Amino acid sequence: MFYSAAMSTRTELESQESKLLAPYAMKSAESLGRRYPEPEHDYRTAFQRDRDRVIHSTAFRRLEYKTQVFVNHEGDHYRTRLTHTIEVTQIARTIARALNLNEDLTEAIALAHDLGHTPFGHAGEEALHELMKGYGGFEHNAQGLRVVELLERRYPQYTGLNLSYEVRESLVKHKTAYDKPQIPAEYHPEWQPLLEAQVVDAADVIAYDNHDLDDGIRGNLTKDADLKDVQLWQTASSKHRDTPPEFFRPQTIITLINIMATDLVNNSIRLLKESNIKNVADARRSGRLIAFSEQVAAQRKELEDFLYKNVYRHYRVVRMAEKSKRFIELLFNAYIDKPAGLPIYYQKLSQQEGVGLHQAVADYLSGMTDRYAQEEYKKLFEPFEKT
Repeated sequence: MFYSAAMSTRTELESQESKLLAPYAMKSAESLGRRYPEPEHDYRTAFQRDRDRVIHSTAFRRLEYKTQVFVNHEGDHYRTRLTHTIEVTQIARTIARALNLNEDLTEAIALAHDLGHTPFGHAGEEALHELMKGYGGFEHNAQGLRVVELLERRYPQYTGLNLSYEVRESLVKHKTAYDKPQIPAEYHPEWQPLLEAQVVDAADVIAYDNHDLDDGIRGNLTKDADLKDVQLWQTASSKHRDTPPEFFRPQTIITLINIMATDLVNNSIRLLKESNIKNVADARRSGRLIAFSEQVAAQRKELEDFLYKNVYRHYRVVRMAEKSKRFIELLFNAYIDKPAGLPIYYQKLSQQEGVGLHQAVADYLSGMTDRYAQEEYKKLFEPFEKT
């Protein structure tokens, strides 16, 4: 007996979105399109193609060797930008599905949200921002947009990845306590981010709160006893006091993620109902609708204050951050002083209208992994290292 394979075409997938997703979810068929028009795919929606283009990009692969909190060589089990991105994506997809939003769009945004990050985490970004004063500054959301619009080179007919407007807009509007995006007029600063983008913002927060705490405990920067006054930790850990010691930390982190994600979903459902959101336009005109309850938001603030004091300002992290800033500063100034030391692509980029040498150097440095930056440092400053 033979069976014919049932195939879902793009138009069928778009029809399913229209029927099954919430009215305020962003539908693929309603996308504002790509900067460079191209034929639609037979079996993938626009947002599915965006997701795939991000995964196959060079910038995405480099996230494997970019710092989250601990520099890569400090241990194999600490989070990197890549594992952080995967955790954000997993949490964001769960939330989007619970809220009946567009899961494909959410996934594409989540996978791309950190493409503009420098080596050495926020220390690298702070160093580049200082070095770029007077030349437009440096901010990783804006850099992520440069990556997908200009710096990725995979297609002969255009620069960048030619992603949909909705993904590009969501990248430049990505906002957490660490992000202060400057939004170009093209992306309508007066519009609130799409709900799918707001989901990624919240998933980013949930991921880094929990995995930074997890890595901090694993790395002996802090311990369970130090968290006695952190309510979220106490609520989560109280459920696992009888758990064997080797499972206590991971089980508590799992519970903590669940507490935060569940609160976010429940409170967001309430806000969407109270605000009478009926479509995407309504959501764009309203305030942030994907949000924690006041109680959990206050408890999150308490947890993040703890992380800042006990993890991010721990002497080991600070010492590495200061060393990282020196790496970036020395490399930046070396390339500014001797542009001929840049790869040919970046030399040519520096001569393009609207770019200039400083921006081209920032593009080159921000694209480096931690280990590549360390290798470049050796090549430039250690006399017996091969160039």
